[in-house]
Amino acid sequence: MPEVLKAPLVVEFPFTRSLGPVQSAFLSGLRDRVVLGVRTTDGRTLVPPVEYDPVTAEELRDLVEVAPTGTVTTWAWNHEPRRGQPLASPFAWVLVRLDGADTALLHVLDAPGPDTVHTGLRVRVRWAQERVGAITDIACFEPYDGDPAEPTGHSGEFEDAVTGIVAAARLDYTYSPGRAQTAYITALSDRRTVGERCPSCRKVYVPPRGACPTCGVPTAEQVEVGPRGTVTTFCIVNIKAAHTANLDIEVPYVYGHIALDGADLALHGRIGGIPYDQVRMGLRVEPVWTEGARYPDHYRPTGEPDADYDTYKELL
Repeated sequence: MPEVLKAPLVVEFPFTRSLGPVQSAFLSGLRDRVVLGVRTTDGRTLVPPVEYDPVTAEELRDLVEVAPTGTVTTWAWNHEPRRGQPLASPFAWVLVRLDGADTALLHVLDAPGPDTVHTGLRVRVRWAQERVGAITDIACFEPYDGDPAEPTGHSGEFEDAVTGIVAAARLDYTYSPGRAQTAYITALSDRRTVGERCPSCRKVYVPPRGACPTCGVPTAEQVEVGPRGTVTTFCIVNIKAAHTANLDIEVPYVYGHIALDGADLALHGRIGGIPYDQVRMGLRVEPVWTEGARYPDHYRPTGEPDADYDTYKELL
């Protein structure tokens, strides 16, 4: 049995969102070194501001400036900052209630060590040198032993207000396909396709999952399937994939579910070697490999007669 595979993977994409009037004013204020909150009907000032009262659900629009100084209400020390976090050296995550606010803002505190941080610590905003209308315009908080700062009296109106933001969403993790799919991937390197047979219902699943999804029992018996198979269902892709090198394929093209001979589950693959408008259910296909590839590049027609519907209808 080959060693179970594992590999570092990254899921990353830009997340774009528009801003309502309250969030627009808040981020526009940060760009201009002003911290704005929103006042509720019972007189509370919420920072960061929200568009609806979390207690009464009333719409909120009454913007009010608060001071860039405040008090730490709770904190946690971060010994090992990760990629993309606000500071590269160890820091404290803090909730800071700014002077004039009734709620706390989550951010980071630049402090020499955890022994210098405590609830009740007075802090102030350290502004970023370059500000664009984002929460990162507050570079961090820093300890402060002076008097509370006074708001400037900003109205919350901006001629060039920030109307949208783009945030990079990213997830770094280590993926392991497990025993069953490790064997499947290893076989593909030899241009073979293997599944596993359920000891109860005797169905062969490709790719294997390590257990039968119907019976719930473990699977271990390997079965080589294919290489030929039958197109069960398909779709025509008309939108070109963006920023994905391994899908740089001219549109339109066809992606389909293919039931390999001997398998009881259809896998998906691109179908080529035939005009896209001639692909059909029942089409018999075979894999096409490229030099050095670890999986088939696409499937092409074998020239055999189409499979009878009754032979694959249970795999739709």
